[in-house]
Amino acid sequence: MSARFVHLHLHSEYSLADSTIRIGELVKRCASLGQPAVALTDIDNLFATVKFYKAAEGAGLKPIIGADIGMADGNETPSRMTLLCRDRGGYLTLSRLLSRAWLEGQRIDGVVLRPEWLREDNAGLFAMAGRHSLGGRLAIGGRHELAEAWIADWQSVLDDRLHLELTRTRRDGEDAFNAFALHASSKRGLAVVASNDARFLDRDGFEAHEARVCIASGRVLDDPKRPRDYSEEQYLKSSEEMAELFADIPDAIDNALALATRCNVELKLGEYALPAFPVPSEHTIESWLRNSAREGLEKRLEKAPLAEGKSRQDYDERLEIELDVIIKMGFPGYFLIVADFINWAKDHGIPVGPGRGSGAGSLVAWALGITDLDPLPYDLLFERFLNPERVSMPDFDIDFCMDRRDEVIDYVAAKYGRDRVSQIITYGTMAAKAVVRDSGRVLGHPYGFVDGIAKLIPNTLGISLDDALGNSDAAKQNPMLASADLIDRYRTEDDVRDLLDLALSLEDLTRNAGKHAGGVVIAPSPLSDFCPLFAEHDGEGRGRNPVTQFDKDDVEAVGLVKFDFLGLRTLTIIDWAVKAINVRRAAAGEAPLDITALELDDKLSYELFARGDTVAVFQFESRGMRELLKRAKPDTFEDIIALAALFRPGPLGSGMDREWVDRKHGNTEVSYPHPSLEPVLSPTYGVIVYQEQVMQIAQVLAGYTLGGADMLRRAMGKKKPEEMAKERAKFEAGCAERGIPAKQASPIFDLMEKFAEYGFNKSHSAAYALVAYQTAWLKVHYPAEFMAAVLSSDMDNTDKIVGFLDEARTMGLDVLPPDVDASAYMFEAKDARTIRYGLGAVKGVGRGACEAIVDARRAGPFDDLLDFCKRVDSGKLNRRALEALTQAGALDRLGKNRASLMLQLPEVLKATDQLARERDAGQVSLFGGFEAAAPALHLDLSEADEWPLAQLLAGERETLGHYLSGHPFDPYRDELRGLVGNDLGELDRIWENRPESARSGWRPELEVVVAGQVVGLRKKGDSQMFVQIEDGRGRLECAFFAETYSEFASMLARDRLLVVQGGLREDAFSGGFALRAQRCWDYSQVCAKHAQRLSMRLDLRVPGTWQRVDALLAKNRPGQTPIRLDLLRTGAAGMLDLNGSQSVRVDADLVGTLRAQPGVRAVKLTLAKPWAN
Repeated sequence: MSARFVHLHLHSEYSLADSTIRIGELVKRCASLGQPAVALTDIDNLFATVKFYKAAEGAGLKPIIGADIGMADGNETPSRMTLLCRDRGGYLTLSRLLSRAWLEGQRIDGVVLRPEWLREDNAGLFAMAGRHSLGGRLAIGGRHELAEAWIADWQSVLDDRLHLELTRTRRDGEDAFNAFALHASSKRGLAVVASNDARFLDRDGFEAHEARVCIASGRVLDDPKRPRDYSEEQYLKSSEEMAELFADIPDAIDNALALATRCNVELKLGEYALPAFPVPSEHTIESWLRNSAREGLEKRLEKAPLAEGKSRQDYDERLEIELDVIIKMGFPGYFLIVADFINWAKDHGIPVGPGRGSGAGSLVAWALGITDLDPLPYDLLFERFLNPERVSMPDFDIDFCMDRRDEVIDYVAAKYGRDRVSQIITYGTMAAKAVVRDSGRVLGHPYGFVDGIAKLIPNTLGISLDDALGNSDAAKQNPMLASADLIDRYRTEDDVRDLLDLALSLEDLTRNAGKHAGGVVIAPSPLSDFCPLFAEHDGEGRGRNPVTQFDKDDVEAVGLVKFDFLGLRTLTIIDWAVKAINVRRAAAGEAPLDITALELDDKLSYELFARGDTVAVFQFESRGMRELLKRAKPDTFEDIIALAALFRPGPLGSGMDREWVDRKHGNTEVSYPHPSLEPVLSPTYGVIVYQEQVMQIAQVLAGYTLGGADMLRRAMGKKKPEEMAKERAKFEAGCAERGIPAKQASPIFDLMEKFAEYGFNKSHSAAYALVAYQTAWLKVHYPAEFMAAVLSSDMDNTDKIVGFLDEARTMGLDVLPPDVDASAYMFEAKDARTIRYGLGAVKGVGRGACEAIVDARRAGPFDDLLDFCKRVDSGKLNRRALEALTQAGALDRLGKNRASLMLQLPEVLKATDQLARERDAGQVSLFGGFEAAAPALHLDLSEADEWPLAQLLAGERETLGHYLSGHPFDPYRDELRGLVGNDLGELDRIWENRPESARSGWRPELEVVVAGQVVGLRKKGDSQMFVQIEDGRGRLECAFFAETYSEFASMLARDRLLVVQGGLREDAFSGGFALRAQRCWDYSQVCAKHAQRLSMRLDLRVPGTWQRVDALLAKNRPGQTPIRLDLLRTGAAGMLDLNGSQSVRVDADLVGTLRAQPGVRAVKLTLAKPWAN
């Protein structure tokens, strides 16, 4: 096939707006068409450059790097030119220009280059001007002289690097521009270049492309007014098709090939470029690292004891070995940079995690203050972090306090230069549910239709449409991924099939750009030497929060070193708790608590772990983990490390957790694969739990270096048969040299291979176990301060607040309600057993309003609502916030009741608004000024009877997410507890005491009957409903599937009281329980049909008792339920049974109404169990 053409103008999915071309598919297509090269010219960006470059080189294609840039002066409509890089110099120029566009050329409609920027800086760039250029527009408009002048102007700047682009895609204006361009070309000696301005791969990709354009622009495909800027000809045409299209202008085809030949950019990939770290003049960077590490180790060991069985010489030798490796591999600067910003954070009171990932295995890191865990007591291996036999960048992931992480990034930017430090871009893609919704919208389908289809896709992280339709390998292995309802509708409904086919063609396309959670790059020179920057619009024509245009993998590929600055909420919780504790300790004359200096042998903390009381304990709070803790009963820090590693799907699925627990408690004998492995495996009772143990086994038995053992571990993870055969032979040979025969060595190798799959990085597990221990210690010793910090950390998540409040009460803590006279923005510990509710947890009340309230009350408590509104800054406290505070009970002290406060609110706001206006206008009142006028603002504040309990509770639920004054379930609690025998707060106990028959099987279930009020409904497709019930003591999600849903759908309504029978099981997703419903009853129906007797104790000494009760009963006659009366009279008591015509019809509210009557001492309703029939 003739290689006579190269596409030089092409957009990929990374243009984010107008292309469906994926990089891998583009390269394959060009290779199959025999085209020698291809250019990527996305809109104003180089996002895909590295991916494109690697893919093209890998397929034997020449990658040509470029971009479609918008150009405009002032507010004029942008025109476009295509820039191509001639060489590395051109790449750097384009990188600078694009960075400048995003940082200085922001507009509402995108970003632009000012033409003078390109005039000043164009070295190494070719330009193609086509119909979208300013010259092109002028020519199409018939203004040929101006168009020629524009071309002459840019020819004077670019000389023969300017080309005129010809397209024949049947779009408006092409013929006019092409004729002009050919004329200008001959007149001015400029080359014309053929292009197809490609946007999709195949001719039949046009519809999906148009849908993509509509998704990006918010249009609908059938909208007659939408712009139609593209044609079905803009696909990646073959060389033959292009030659035929331009048969009358063969030079345009030849010039495209010639221009491609002149574009030769070589990206330097795989070379690392670290910034220079300043060191004292008498030191090299290597000697400064050695000096800093030795001094740091000295300081550490002044406070920390030596590891058991280790001498100071062991520490010094390990330090020197690590330093030699770091220096030999060229990474001293990396360690010094990380140590510098971590120690700066610690010096400025910013909490830093003790370590994360394999970096905790480095003694140098501990000595420099990068990590806070001595690796020697726990056999943490340096080679797991930095392997001298495999050169790759070290990678410290650092956890910082969530609230102050940005301060550390600012410090780094100030130290190394703001043009050299940046966060990293990340790309959002069209995921399964979102792409179905987008596709449905652009096809013009009603919302309900599209929503119904999207909800049929299972809620599984990372699921694809192919998974949901049962077509993928993953769905064939795991049938739970496929949706039977979706598959059925795809097969039987044309509209559904068309919608899903379109969605499938668009799925996973890149749709937007954002900022990576923690990645930061530090460059040795301006970042544009490596890649351009991307930025958000600041609203005033400039960019803010710049990020690299390359993602985390690509910045590393071009040599930039990535540092992960991660925000960990738990560190913020610990920090808040310790600060509050130290205020209390200071008041008591005690020394401040240093959380980093805790002894790791606190008996009470291990007892907490052993009880499974680990709600809010970092990494140990899920239901499954708490179950494991109760079985494991850990009593050492090594146990905590092991449990953090064992609680993952692989080890749990293989039974490693059960084996570990049985060995720890002597139910199974502790044995070792070989006697020499006891020192390696004794901390985990002979079970291989960690990757480091796999490495140590290879070292001890087969003489591997730890670097070689790390390579073995990696090979085992990849599971390549030919590689494993080589490693097995090497392992057996090493064992044979040490007197271990192959028949003994081979099973050990098999064991290692099995556990390498499940093994966890012990360094990471140990570092996170330390954070877990710290939180457990705080929960045991300072419960109020700890839980106040936990509650404050999730104030915007009412579901979590409700769970943590339940835990606080379980712990015996008093939680005082919100109160504007006492509450701060956050939850606060008032004493060792009491927490005051934070105003920030009231929905609709912002931080500014809370702080204004706290500021105002420094002058003393508020007298009433008027005084409150006068003193609190009205600019920060609007009517909505005041209503929310009222409903939450935070203003209860300021009025007779909430109904009165709500009644007073309009009048008070009117008066205070008037005051504010007078103050702003500077008016002087009759009394000579604002202060003197204040007494004149006396209002007679209206009062009213309190709202009914149901209204009070509804207001609390709306503003707090839960109830303070009671629970709507309370009036029915005794009857329902008598009926079902438990409440939802007892599910833990019920599950723990389940019989053996409910402990086995794939998803063990326990048959239970529960009752609660419906507080949430989530429908999935046409045959599933998830119903959340609660009773004030706990919550439970009940799933109604297929026939069960059809039978009981009419009962499933919000606020209804339900009795549900079904299979209780652990919910791995939420960490709680879920119930698979089998049968269901509405409580009102149970009362009507299954009430066996209504019993009452009446005190007839209270005047009118019987008359009131009889009047109520009369309204409920005739009925089927007999009555038993226990009557008290002066000096006498008796019992009376009423039945027959005196029997009553019982409804759900009758019992509560009777209880509220004066003289009624007790009411009991006996109900038959409907499920027993």
